[in-house]
Amino acid sequence: MNRYFYIDSEGKQKGTYTLDDLRKEPIKKETMVWTQGMPEWKRAHDVVEMQPLFDVSSTIDKQFVNPPIQAPHQATSSQDIPVMPKSWMVESILVTILPFVLCGNVLSLLGIAAIVNASKVEPLYHQGLFSQAIEASSNAARWTKITFWIAIGAIVLAIVSVIVAVIFFGSLAGVGNALSI
Repeated sequence: MNRYFYIDSEGKQKGTYTLDDLRKEPIKKETMVWTQGMPEWKRAHDVVEMQPLFDVSSTIDKQFVNPPIQAPHQATSSQDIPVMPKSWMVESILVTILPFVLCGNVLSLLGIAAIVNASKVEPLYHQGLFSQAIEASSNAARWTKITFWIAIGAIVLAIVSVIVAVIFFGSLAGVGNALSI
């Protein structure tokens, strides 16, 4: 069985390959090839053993050996593919966990809805479902912002409560001192 060398599109020598191996390589009719026993390099189409590589049926078989991977509904041009929307994953986790840990705000658990929507953005985008990815991103943003404002409200309420308690108990201490005189 012959082993072949070929010159790639960048002018570099590649080899050695069997005919079966060459089916997987980017060989064209004009690609220069050589094998032991040949006096000089020849175009691949001029080598009798390689002509089956360029049959229509061989080309079809070659397409099914390594088909291009495309997501369903994926656009063919890179210009048609929109930029992946922001997932809001980090923000949604932070606004869910931090307020709950800091002040025990159970309402911050509404951020779970933000986390669920944020986790959908990237898979939907990679499946080529761009409009659904954008919708999941906007839902994640909405729930993240709702949870953020609830957390801010709870923190402000806790601070105001502490201030009111200090003032109230401080004034009671002042009243107690005034009565003891």
